[in-house]
Amino acid sequence: MSVLIFIDQSEGHIKKASFEAAAYGSALAKQLNTTANALVLGTVSDNLAQLGNYGVSKVYQIQNDNLNHVDALVYAKVISGAVQQLNASVLVFSHNQTGKAVAPSVAIQLKAGLVTGACALPTTDNDFVVKKTVFSGKAFAYVKITSAIKVITINPNSFGMQTAEGSATIEQLTVDVPAPSVKVVATNKVSGEVPLTEADIVVSGGRGLKGPENWGIVEDLAHTLHAATACSRPVADAHWRPHHEHVGQTGVQIAPNLYIAIGISGAIQHLAGVNRSKTIVVINKDPEAPFFKAADYGIVGDAFEVVPKLTAAIKAMQNK
Repeated sequence: MSVLIFIDQSEGHIKKASFEAAAYGSALAKQLNTTANALVLGTVSDNLAQLGNYGVSKVYQIQNDNLNHVDALVYAKVISGAVQQLNASVLVFSHNQTGKAVAPSVAIQLKAGLVTGACALPTTDNDFVVKKTVFSGKAFAYVKITSAIKVITINPNSFGMQTAEGSATIEQLTVDVPAPSVKVVATNKVSGEVPLTEADIVVSGGRGLKGPENWGIVEDLAHTLHAATACSRPVADAHWRPHHEHVGQTGVQIAPNLYIAIGISGAIQHLAGVNRSKTIVVINKDPEAPFFKAADYGIVGDAFEVVPKLTAAIKAMQNK
């Protein structure tokens, strides 16, 4: 029996969230006094042995061209087959787009208990109890899994990644791969320096910027911080910014280390998509803006005055 960690990859590169899943799965394996192994589907150009730095002992790779693009039905069947072949007792996913699509199907096929959005290691002294976020991060639930096989998805940026020198061994695994149920005919990449879902820092703007012509101050600050840019829903609805930058309950849900909100009032729907950020900084000229209640740091002032000064100060510090 072992812990198996699903390593999500895109275009041959391991996604950042998978390293956190590897660290989480390895810590859980140590807690259960068992081994932590990883599973990779498709062709990967990154060095898979580096997963040993996160506590992974062995990486099982299933190379097949049909696995280079995520097909939830195909992935679920292949992963279920791998779990059974490797006799794994716990399967760990990142709670990202792939994990959300695949983990429930895997749990059904394996007749496994499933907890999504875990935010801490389970308690395993007596029962297997997992802590997870509920109600858009406003509360926690403790869920006991009683099945023989357990499936967990871990919220990104909720478990610290501690690394140590190590090198995982790589082994090819043979599992039947069904024909794809979907065909990828083209891939249109989102332009930008940092993908929103992978960013450690996000700079976001709202209606307080008054129009798309003023977005330069947001982009300048983001560029200075090597951050991704985002926006509130009204901004996307007004077509000031593309919809893929919309963060919130009905948009992209993120959990960066630093989230800077500029000219955003902080409606509950927006907060639901960003409240897992490690640190939230709010810049708004309205001292009664609801966002200040959720902020770790707040600046009451005109964004058109504050943001350029903040950017200039950061650049000056970087130059030193």
